[in-house]
Amino acid sequence: MTTQKPLRLWPAMVIAVVQLLVMFGAPVVAPDAGPIGMLGGVVGALTIVVWWVFFSRAPWSERVGAIVLMIVAVWAARTVAHESIVGAGQGMMIFFLPAPYLGLALVASAVATRHLHDGVRRASLVAAILIACAPFALIRTAGITGGAGSEYHWRWTPTPEQLLLAQGADEPRPLPPSTAPASSAAPAEIPRETPTAKASVAPAPAAPVVAKIDAVAPAATETPAEWPGFRGPNRDSVIRGEQIRTDWSASPPVQIWRRPIGPGWSSFAVHGDLLYTQEQRGDDEAVSSYRVSTGEPVWRHRDAVRFYESNGGAGPRGTPTLSHGRVYTLGATGMLNALDAATGAVVWMRNAATDTGRKIPEWGIASSPLLVDDIVVVAVSGTLAAYDLATGKPRWVGPQHGGSYSSPQLATIDGVAQILLLSAPGAVSVAPADGTLLWEHTWEGGAIVQPGLMADGGILINAMSMMGGMGTRRLAVAHGAGGWTVEERWTSNGLKPYYNDFVVHKGHAFGFDGNILACIDLQDGKRTWKGGRYGNGQLVLLADQDLLLVLSEDGELALVAATPDKFTELARFPALDAKTWNHPVLVGDVLLVRNGAEMAAFRLPLAGR
Repeated sequence: MTTQKPLRLWPAMVIAVVQLLVMFGAPVVAPDAGPIGMLGGVVGALTIVVWWVFFSRAPWSERVGAIVLMIVAVWAARTVAHESIVGAGQGMMIFFLPAPYLGLALVASAVATRHLHDGVRRASLVAAILIACAPFALIRTAGITGGAGSEYHWRWTPTPEQLLLAQGADEPRPLPPSTAPASSAAPAEIPRETPTAKASVAPAPAAPVVAKIDAVAPAATETPAEWPGFRGPNRDSVIRGEQIRTDWSASPPVQIWRRPIGPGWSSFAVHGDLLYTQEQRGDDEAVSSYRVSTGEPVWRHRDAVRFYESNGGAGPRGTPTLSHGRVYTLGATGMLNALDAATGAVVWMRNAATDTGRKIPEWGIASSPLLVDDIVVVAVSGTLAAYDLATGKPRWVGPQHGGSYSSPQLATIDGVAQILLLSAPGAVSVAPADGTLLWEHTWEGGAIVQPGLMADGGILINAMSMMGGMGTRRLAVAHGAGGWTVEERWTSNGLKPYYNDFVVHKGHAFGFDGNILACIDLQDGKRTWKGGRYGNGQLVLLADQDLLLVLSEDGELALVAATPDKFTELARFPALDAKTWNHPVLVGDVLLVRNGAEMAAFRLPLAGR
């Protein structure tokens, strides 16, 4: 038996119980309280360390030795951990993840061995610390989820992307020669480069690359695309002219097809029987075309680049833009492509990151190209850049601001056409002709979602922090003899978008306040209701029906009334079975949904049929 004075254990046991309640109880009570649970675990572990060092009565050699061993064990785990664990949380998560369990292991070891010999107690303490760190060398993460937690798997289990690549029979069939336009050339080859030190980011070429083909303007006679790109024709996720049945118990959505797809958070562009999206295929970033009717692949353009970061995973973040027989795409590393929409042949390509002198932001370039007159405009980490539609030659580069994951938005204010971008300083507006700054409004924090445009000329913007959305602000922008004026009408915390876009409808904004759907009045910003947990999902508005079609983060479809009086969910239907951040698309009665593992098409029952 030990002759050492007994350990003072009761404070540690109380701390451990409280820590467990916060870690595992908070997410149950509030599913969007993931950060509270994680933070509570870390604070609890630090409190246990304080108890151990100053109040435990353990020999000083054990007190200091245990702390040193914890540090060494975490560093050892870091050297062998999976890249998704090492890179999570900007490289800091590997230090935070084991901390709560190290604290609990210390308490458990002290309680279990309190009556044993000193040597046994010390050996048990060493074993407990090593066991607490060991799991973090054996797991990988599939990124964060809506509650700011992480999705864990054993590191040896294959990812959906690996399973897709292992199939080996997913390539499009060769297109008939008659489909190739006379002005198209073979796709330009982009040399592969060794990935940089940042996790699996293979940079695009150092110099801009332009395919050597006949530069001609895109055809102007083609029928406009039904869904030309990100969030629809006006980038507002509003659908007009369609009404669907809301009794899904009697007339549920009918699956047309389902197929695996490479990772990425791209949505769809649709024209006729062809859809376009972006995905990652191993070391290649791909722009892919599939048939809407069958899901069959039509063509696939590849660029030899790969972007990966732990929170969001691999793949491109932007959505293709269609116009007059061409598809324009921007990849996560800055590759800007103009492709023939029928064949995928390269018309021209550029490296937008090199053109603007901007570094690839932490979560990748997430902008979707915007077409204005004869230019295509993209946003690269808070900087707008315009290119000639016909040739790809740079036209202008706008003011350089802080990081941004938002896309350029076309707006007309007081009769003046302009391009808006939400970025780190807040909101920026430039002239489409030359990129000249028209006005800006400061709201620190940056943004991911799109600005909301109101019928009376008002603009809704948002800002975010590392912990999520900060709120929504209404701006009044006007142009007078003295130039542009920007006035803040109100700032509301009733609607706090993070990376979930909102819609504007009949004097109200509907969107996500954290992980819960909410509605605010645009006159004063006050919230009128909040309800329904859909995680970090996305939505579209059927304006003629006052109806929200919500795609939850878990892949469920839901119908919610777009009315300001109360939250009313009308129907639910399971569509996908994995984390889903991609925007849904509805064209006619065909609903297209996807995530980083699969995509599917459903036929929705139309009202009156």
